Amino acid sequence: MAKAANGPLGPINGKIGNLVCYMLNGQPVIRTIGDPGKPSRDQLANRQAMSVTMKMVGAISKFTDLSFALEAKGTVRNTHNLATSYIKKQALKGEYPNISIDYSKVILSNGTLPVATGLKMEKKDNAVELSWDHQGHDNTIVMVMLYHPLRKRATVDVNACRKDAGACIIQLHDGYIDEPIEAYLCFRSADGKSTSNSTYIGNLNGEMESGEQATQRKRYSALKGRFDLVEAQYSLQMEQNRGMPLDSKAFRNLQKEYEMLRNKLENLPGKPV
Repeated sequence: MAKAANGPLGPINGKIGNLVCYMLNGQPVIRTIGDPGKPSRDQLANRQAMSVTMKMVGAISKFTDLSFALEAKGTVRNTHNLATSYIKKQALKGEYPNISIDYSKVILSNGTLPVATGLKMEKKDNAVELSWDHQGHDNTIVMVMLYHPLRKRATVDVNACRKDAGACIIQLHDGYIDEPIEAYLCFRSADGKSTSNSTYIGNLNGEMESGEQATQRKRYSALKGRFDLVEAQYSLQMEQNRGMPLDSKAFRNLQKEYEMLRNKLENLPGKPV
């Protein structure tokens, strides 16, 4: 049962049919509950997009909790909402079931401070050295985030150094230095009242296939091999019967397997790009 404590024009709290009403951060929210039925392809695509997004958002929260704090202040949104929204709406590529992140388009902060220029990145033993252009005395704080796609983890330093240092070195855990690294940087004023837009510095070590991606590719390849055989048999029999299905149990089984494999391939990740 739902209640309208403030009258018919006020917010509702409780359950009405398959709807649940409640307040979240001062805003009325209504959600559906129960079995939604078989998802459409668009729904599956949205779920994968959210899953891909959340794997990165969860890993970089130490950075975005600070970098988006000013943008979230005074609104009904929080830093988690902002990070999720920017990545999901602006930094995804590919189509379901092969949606992934375009790291060059990831936004990690927005602000009015001048952005970094002359950025350079170099490997140093078990560390990464970053450098940028600077002039004179400047106590602006440098924030650095190195994302490790294979591990779905991030190396974060929200107080790497002052801007006038011109460079900083970020130490990495063992084994990280030779894996793909996506690097980002932004500036934050010493008083914490302003930030710059984040800058994508670039990638180190190129792209590598993760264990999960390798498994997906092998599964797709195996299923595609079986589908190609079944498709050839199905097409041959259809051609021999002038495009008409044969009235036999063997053909019906072949047709059923053909359609089943085709549908599976459409929703199976791992397809070669």
